[in-house]
Formats: sequence, structure tokens, C-alpha cells
Amino acid sequence: MSELYPTIKPFFSEMLAVSDDHSLYLEQSGNPKGIPVLFLHGGPGAGLFANYRRFFDPDKYWIIGFDQRGSGQSTPFGSIKNNTTQDLLSDITQIRKHLGVQQWVLFGGSWGATLALLAAIEHPETVKGLILRGSFLAREEDFDWYLDEKGGAAQLFPDYYQEFIHPVADKSHTTSLVDAYYDLFTGSDEVHKMAAIKAWCLWEARISKLHCKLHEDELVPDVHRGISLAILECHYIKHLCFIEPNYILKNIHKISHIPATLIHGRYDCVCKIQGAYLLNEVWSTSQLTIVPESGHSANEPKITAALCLAATAMADFIKEQE
Repeated sequence: MSELYPTIKPFFSEMLAVSDDHSLYLEQSGNPKGIPVLFLHGGPGAGLFANYRRFFDPDKYWIIGFDQRGSGQSTPFGSIKNNTTQDLLSDITQIRKHLGVQQWVLFGGSWGATLALLAAIEHPETVKGLILRGSFLAREEDFDWYLDEKGGAAQLFPDYYQEFIHPVADKSHTTSLVDAYYDLFTGSDEVHKMAAIKAWCLWEARISKLHCKLHEDELVPDVHRGISLAILECHYIKHLCFIEPNYILKNIHKISHIPATLIHGRYDCVCKIQGAYLLNEVWSTSQLTIVPESGHSANEPKITAALCLAATAMADFIKEQE
């Protein structure tokens, strides 16, 4: 199966209180007796998108999705308070226990792949397998690739990069790019804040696809999503994703026995392909598929096909092991 499965709706959705100040939107679709799979969206801050359910055969999978703290329909929207990687990992554990899941497949792209890796490292006994797209290892070089003037993305898109840094150009000599954006995002100047949010989201959108649309309104059509994406991405990057340097690669031995499929676009300009290649080198039970003529986005046609195939193959493999 190389195309998206038919559109389905959740059979159950709810708001799950995970702390005194955060409640998560949680939904279930597919077959409640099927293989549990947790979909972890990107960003941080991107929230769920309807088509994520279509990566999975609804007869084979019990599809579980949620909006991470501050994202989508979760509340409070856009909040950075008590919003760290450790909080999100705790949320994942709460969701698993709430649903009575013993083991599941973790499926995530970009930041979702980071979170899936961290969740598996923390509780390997709960993971049947992983399917990861555009893996982001949260190393200093990964942050630099995405945001630094001398990083890979800026070198490939110097014109777009100049537009990206424009909202904080007056602060560029006194503070870092991320700190300058963070000050705008957490400040009281709503006019400049919204301009900065648009610039941040436009930068990511422009470098996410191999063939990018030219019209800005088409690239950043969802203002609601844009707000949480920009603010939470900046918040997490400012704090180096709240993990120790090179934490994932240093701890990959903890999940070396778990099967994983790594999918990465050959021309991914958001998450450098070297990270996925190195991950595959040190992870004996992983398989890396480098997708030609593709960038970062899950909506790239060949990335979409690879994800569907990977989900089907993982389901077949798990059934064979039972």
C-alpha cells in the first residue's frame, strides 16, 4: 500500500488533564483491538493534522493521537509554562496508562521523531517498534543547521533567511537569534509579535518542501497553528530541547533491540540527513530509507508513500512475532 488510506474520523475523543494547568486533546481511531500506535506530531507546537490517521490501515491499527502541551486543541493554548520535554514524556506515560496500553508502536516526524526516541529510551519495555520521519537528534549542530546564519539551511536559502531574521535584525548584534525571537514571543508588543510569528513559520514552510509554493498565504494558512508552532519551537530550541548534549546517540543502546524504520528525504533542509544516517549506523535493528526527490514534509508524495509502506510492514512484522 503506497497511498494514503481513506479518511476516517475518531471513534472517541476527550480532554485528558495531565497536570493542574494542562489538559490534552486525545483521540482514538481505527480498530481498538488492533496494534496500538501513538502518533507524535512535530514542531513542537504543530498539533495534529487530520491526514495523520491515513498513514495507518484502520483495520490493523488502534490509532492514538494527541495535541502536545500548548498545541492544537490542548489547553492552555500556546503556553510555555510547565512545558518541557520531561513534561511531554510524562504525558505520554499518562496517556498509555489511561488507555491501558502495555506496548505500542511510536510513530513521529521531525520533533515527533525526537520525542518518540526519548520516550523509547525512557521506557523501552513499552515499545514494539518505531517509525520515524525526518529524525531530529537535538544536537547543537542540528539547531545550527536549522537556524544559524552559517548553517545548512541558511546557506541554501540565503534570500529566505534574510527575510526570516528581519523582525529581529535590530537585536542581532546584542543577542542570539533565538533569544531575540524569544523576547518578541514573550513580550507585550502584539504587532511585532505577530510579524515575528509569521516570519518564523514562513521560514520553516519555505524550506520544508522540495517544491515550495510561492504564495505566502498558502504556506502559512493557519494562524492558530502558526502561533503555537513558532512560540513553542523557539521555547524548546532556546532550552536545547531540555536534554543533555548528544543525549539520544549516547543512549541509543537502550533501544538497540527494538525494530525501527527511519525515513528521510534526500533533500531535507529542516533536519539534516546526516543525523538519520548516523542514527542508522549505531542502531543495529533500524532500517534507513532515503527518499529521493523529497524534502522534509510528510506531505511530500514519496515521503507519504514511504510512511504508509513502513506502517504496513511494521504491522505485518509484529503479527509474525506474536
